[in-house]
Amino acid sequence: MNNKSIMTDFYELTMAQTYFDSGKKDEEVYFDIFFRNNPFNGGYTLSGGLEEIINYVKNFKYGEEEINYLRSLKIFNEKFLNYLSNLEFKGDIFAVPDGTVVFPNEPVITVKADAVTAQLLETALLACFNHGSLVTTAAKRITNEAGNIPVMEFGARRARGIDSSIEASKDAYIGGCCGTSNTYDGMKYNIPVLGTMAHSLVTESDNEYEAFKKYSMSNPDNCVFLVDTYDTLKSGIPNAIKLADEYLKPNGIKFKGIRIDSGDLAYLSKEARKMLDEAGYKDTNICLSNGLNEYTIRDLKNQGACIDSLGVGDNISAAKERLGGVYKLAAVKKDDKIIPKIKVSNDSIKTTNPGYKKTYRFYDKSTGYALGDVIVLAEEKISKNNYTLVHPVDTWKQKRLSNYHVRELQVPIFKNGVLVYKDPSIQDKKKYCENEFKTLYPEVTRIEKPHEYYVDLSEKLRKLKEELIKMQTSKNIENAKVKIKK
Repeated sequence: MNNKSIMTDFYELTMAQTYFDSGKKDEEVYFDIFFRNNPFNGGYTLSGGLEEIINYVKNFKYGEEEINYLRSLKIFNEKFLNYLSNLEFKGDIFAVPDGTVVFPNEPVITVKADAVTAQLLETALLACFNHGSLVTTAAKRITNEAGNIPVMEFGARRARGIDSSIEASKDAYIGGCCGTSNTYDGMKYNIPVLGTMAHSLVTESDNEYEAFKKYSMSNPDNCVFLVDTYDTLKSGIPNAIKLADEYLKPNGIKFKGIRIDSGDLAYLSKEARKMLDEAGYKDTNICLSNGLNEYTIRDLKNQGACIDSLGVGDNISAAKERLGGVYKLAAVKKDDKIIPKIKVSNDSIKTTNPGYKKTYRFYDKSTGYALGDVIVLAEEKISKNNYTLVHPVDTWKQKRLSNYHVRELQVPIFKNGVLVYKDPSIQDKKKYCENEFKTLYPEVTRIEKPHEYYVDLSEKLRKLKEELIKMQTSKNIENAKVKIKK
């Protein structure tokens, strides 16, 4: 079953049939994907998953197998199923490129299409965006904390399935990792593949020395030995040094490095460095792994650990966090007029921003740093000379800008169902992500208690939101009243 178009929450289909039966199938609608909070209690998010979204939309089609299955449920009428069998995406999609810095409540992806198609895309688009963005952000937090120390992504086995591992390795590379252990991604994306050995090679052998020797004979250009199988300081490192003295050096083979995967990594790495240096192997690298994240990496550096590279797995590919991206109706088009829509909630953070919108980012011309963002209605124009950002909730918090240039964040991906966006190579995405990250002040990127980045609503959008909240609340309360006959 190669067609994944039916990978959608069931209620998307029941709602789609409702649109069809009520004569709304051709109604043009606007949906936004956005999120309400940055993951990891952080100050930013890096967008991801666009490649998967493009592939899903390009191949969006309900075939005979899918239609027969839906028919067997005896829930969907034949007119709707016939319509579904001929359905193709013919709308527009606007999105920020992979690796773009984004913030809560900003429309990251906007879908403009007929009501049925737009509704059916929700689940898959959210799955792609939430997963890709979470992994890219996790990788950037870790690699940023590592600084100049290369971080290798070792998370394929920790990801939530094969497809997830393939996507995670790719997104981790975009987010700053120097390479991956995932050979599939190396082949598909030309990402550098990296790896050493596992404990099984050592335990299968009679002793560490034998294991290291046969590995070096098979892999003379990659002599990095895992030294913590039995005793790092008394056995692992001494055996690695012994092999280097007796076999590697006489045969002109470079003793490339050791990896420590357990124990007190700060202490062991410092002792390892002393032992290697005293034996004359000052150029031999020390790689540390074992459940590392941005906080343990920070601690290792603060404790003076001797680190030449890091291997990080589950805290990138299966990060213990989530990104709560949502897909909300923003507007409908009737009689060539865009009518804004809003969801109102007692929880103010869940009240949506109405209308067809765009997001602009202000950059300081002198420093290149991002100063703040503003979400506006699509027809609004942004002043090129001066602008005052106003906090959307605490309106007394204001920031007056000058000497800036402005950039619109979203770019066209599909127009009238045709792909118009050339998806960059993974290497270009990685460079783009690095450059995006450099536009953020360090106060925004710190891993604990980051500075809140300014995201403003234009005055016109703010007033529209306030009006719709009042109007929709009173209208629906009035409609809900039950008249009791006396």
